[in-house]
Amino acid sequence: MAATGAALVAVGCGGEERTPPTVYAAASLRDVFPELDKAPRYNFAGSNQLQTQIERGAPADVFASASAKEPDALFKAGRCSQPVPFASNAVVLLVPAGNPGKVTSLESLTSGPRRRLAVGTEDVPVGKYTRQLLENAGMRTILERNTVSNEANVASLTSKVALGSADAGFAYNTDARAAGDRVEVIRLPAETQPKIQYLLCAVKRKGANAKAAEAFIATVTSPDGRDALERQGFGPPPGT
Repeated sequence: MAATGAALVAVGCGGEERTPPTVYAAASLRDVFPELDKAPRYNFAGSNQLQTQIERGAPADVFASASAKEPDALFKAGRCSQPVPFASNAVVLLVPAGNPGKVTSLESLTSGPRRRLAVGTEDVPVGKYTRQLLENAGMRTILERNTVSNEANVASLTSKVALGSADAGFAYNTDARAAGDRVEVIRLPAETQPKIQYLLCAVKRKGANAKAAEAFIATVTSPDGRDALERQGFGPPPGT
C-alpha cells in the first residue's frame, strides 16, 4: 500500500510533530500525489507557472515538474536541491466521448474539416512536448490548419476536451485515465514520442520545511511511490 502523510507527521525525538510540506507540482500530478500522501498542502499548475512563483518567493518546500527545464533553472540559481527524476509519461490525443469531430489519428487532422484543438502553450511542458511530437511526425502544420486553443496547463486542456469544447486535445496518458469515460484516447506512434521526464527538488528559501521536503521526496521515489505512479499510468524515469 502507498505511504501516507503519517510518514511526514512523525513524532521526532523531542516529541514535536513535523509539519507537512507545501508541494508545488505539475497539474498532471493532481490525482496521484494526494493518493500517495494526503498530508502536504498542494498547489497544482503548469510547471513554468510554478517556477515563476518560486522565483518570486512563494512558500513552496517541494517542486515537482513535468520537465527538466524548470527545476534545472532553479537548481542553477541556487533555489532548489539537485533535481531527482521520478517518472515518465507519454503524449496522447484525447477526443470527447463519442468523438463528434471524427478524429482518428494525427493524419486525420491534416485533411478534411478544420477541428478545434486544445493544446498546451509553448512554455508549459505539455505544449512543448506536443510540438516536439508533431515535429517528429513531420506534422507541425496541424497547428496551423486547425483552430487552436492554447491552454495554460494540462488540467484545463483535458477539461475542455471532456466538456466537448474542443474536438481533440494533446494531453498526457495519465490525464486520459483521470478523465475516465468522458474522453476517448488515441495512442500516438512510439517513434514520435518526446522524452518526458518528471523531476523533484527541495526548494531552498528562508523558512523552508527542509526535513519534510526530504521525507516527501523519499516517499515519492520509494517502491510504494513508484507503485502509486504506475497505477495512475506513469512510467519509470527515463533510462531506468
